[in-house]
Amino acid sequence: MGLLDAVLGGSGNTSNAGGFDTQQVMALVAQLLQQSGGIEGLLAKLQAGGLGEAAQSWVGTGANQPVSGDQLGGALGPDLMGTLGGLLGANGQQASSVLAQVLPGLIDQLTPQGRVPAGGEANPLDALGGLLGGGSGGGGLGDLGGLLGGLMRR
Repeated sequence: MGLLDAVLGGSGNTSNAGGFDTQQVMALVAQLLQQSGGIEGLLAKLQAGGLGEAAQSWVGTGANQPVSGDQLGGALGPDLMGTLGGLLGANGQQASSVLAQVLPGLIDQLTPQGRVPAGGEANPLDALGGLLGGGSGGGGLGDLGGLLGGLMRR
């Protein structure tokens, strides 16, 4: 069972996150990381939006604090959420709900030593690719399709 399976309910169904399949959800996360300036940029946005304590729990080695879709959407802003919703063929509220389910576990896995990788240490999309079972072959959005199989087999 993959990380995303566990985060989305563990049923093996690839459309647990509000009816969106795994590929859509991973493209959503990749786009969020790109538009936020990587993990550090995303954490800075969450801190500025009042979710710093929750976001730090995802990075740390303890339990991950949950956030609601409304909290996440408020912290990241309606413009970004609207753009991300468009990737799903949905609205910003649906995108923020999906991200609220997925981000705590993914950020936790992308920061395995309880810290954010240093600037030159890892490209967030390469790290995401590694998490999904692929290599670090360029780190672009085009790589995600081939990486999804690794996630689903874990």
